[in-house]
Amino acid sequence: DADVDGAHIRTLLLTFFFRQMPEIISRGCLYIAQPPLYKISRGKSEQYVLDDRGLEDYLYTEGAADAQLLLDGGETIAGADLADIIARARRAREAIEEFPARFSRDIIVQAALARSLAEAPADEAAARAIADKVAARLDLVSDEFERGWTGAPDGEGGYIFERELRGVAEAHALTRDLLLSGDARRTQELMSDLAEIFDKPATWIRKDQRQTVTGPNSLLRAARAAGEKGVSIQRYKGLGEMNPDQLWETTLDPAARVLLQVKVKEADAADDIFSRLMGEIVEPRREFIQENALTAELDV
Repeated sequence: DADVDGAHIRTLLLTFFFRQMPEIISRGCLYIAQPPLYKISRGKSEQYVLDDRGLEDYLYTEGAADAQLLLDGGETIAGADLADIIARARRAREAIEEFPARFSRDIIVQAALARSLAEAPADEAAARAIADKVAARLDLVSDEFERGWTGAPDGEGGYIFERELRGVAEAHALTRDLLLSGDARRTQELMSDLAEIFDKPATWIRKDQRQTVTGPNSLLRAARAAGEKGVSIQRYKGLGEMNPDQLWETTLDPAARVLLQVKVKEADAADDIFSRLMGEIVEPRREFIQENALTAELDV
């Protein structure tokens, strides 16, 4: 299967072959089929994609077709240039998702668009100017009745951003450790070109759709929504959900199927990981789960 359950079953089978029939692997005779996770239908056409990234590739490509991004200064971006901006926005989003969940993604985005995400000046006046600039951007992209952001240095090399929304106080921090991290530098680099594009809110235009976009995330939401129009997406939880002809077409047909050959390049490392994940001793497996809990992919 193409989902997380399939990955679990695959691990069980790999353990069996690695422990009980290693020669099948060493002779290059073990392969893993790559069934699709999604079927995409538009009208009478159908297309299968292997994973979530393949689905996103399709939707963003379709969404960008015949679309334009109208910048505040009047410049219009379309075609290959728009596709390139969407690709950069996806890379920036992936970098932003690497930050710990306790930090506001919206504030990280606006700090990067203000070209201030990787800056933690010791000078009080410079720090206050950065905090004011980010707060101004937060107000710029907020709805009329959700504004009122203020920003200030936190006294420890970071910033605190606050507002009161419907009578409830809201506060978010960008700590000094975050600002000086490799993730912050990498995200700021990825956002450098986008900062010029989204210096002020832009307008997404596609056929009868007009939508204000304030940064890479809202651009991606607009492009994906456009790509989903008129499209039916079926997610396969398992191969048992496929009809026999679909199973042949996607997974079994030698002329079209995708296979991964199993190879063991470092036997000691492979033995260690199989022992930790699938061995009879529980403690190493518990430690592995605890160490990697925040990076786990859950299929719920």
